[in-house]
Amino acid sequence: MPETTPPNLADAGLDVPVRFVRNRHALVTRADFGDLFVDYYLHLSAQRIKPAPEHDAIFKRALAAFVLHCASRPRNELTAWTINFQQPLMNVFLTGDNETGAVTGRIFDENVKEGPENLFYADVVRGRGEKRRSAVTFTGADPLAAAEKFYTQSEQRGARFFQLGEEEFALVIEHPDCDLAWFAGLTVDAVRDLEKTETVVPMETRVCRWHCGCNQARMLEVLAPAMRQSPEELFGGDEKIEIRCPRCGARYAITREAMEAFVAPA
Repeated sequence: MPETTPPNLADAGLDVPVRFVRNRHALVTRADFGDLFVDYYLHLSAQRIKPAPEHDAIFKRALAAFVLHCASRPRNELTAWTINFQQPLMNVFLTGDNETGAVTGRIFDENVKEGPENLFYADVVRGRGEKRRSAVTFTGADPLAAAEKFYTQSEQRGARFFQLGEEEFALVIEHPDCDLAWFAGLTVDAVRDLEKTETVVPMETRVCRWHCGCNQARMLEVLAPAMRQSPEELFGGDEKIEIRCPRCGARYAITREAMEAFVAPA
């Protein structure tokens, strides 16, 4: 059974330092994602999920971009990205809770809608506010480029993602009065050596960890409307069905008896 307890802020996780480049007016988040990728692969193994290598590579880059983005955002934000690629045909879903540092996601490679162009959706809820959605189109199959397009068009400011090593990534975000010539001219080597060449001020360190929070009860809630409407259509002639968590892909076996008890009047 998948882990269901919420992440403990005191537990170990991936440290994501947040720094400000003082004279250039830019924010930088940077991390080595080795440990988080291990947790992701442990999740895949536990749930018997085997993504295609091409899909897996895209997901890992998207996960790195998403975590760096979340680390730069307010702590009271819930964020979700859905990135639709037409070639290869797939969707990447990612969601994160900045209050707890929990991040999770999954690949969708079945019944993906075909369209004329790639689409990037970002959903944000801050505090008790209502959900805000942004949508942009992009080209190619690189989620880092897709996220940069999202920043330019929806966030109205520049952002540049860099892969500094095999599993190390960085995000540099334009802030007011940013030195735009310096920003545009950044290279992988320049970002790697920022602390040697610029005045970089530590602001905070965010901690994130792979965690969904799904459990059997939540899956029963997902299926309850269909059960109330048509139990036969939901179960057919079977006494048990399998459902996957829409957020992380975890598998749950749901019996008809359990569903009947769940939807029975109190």
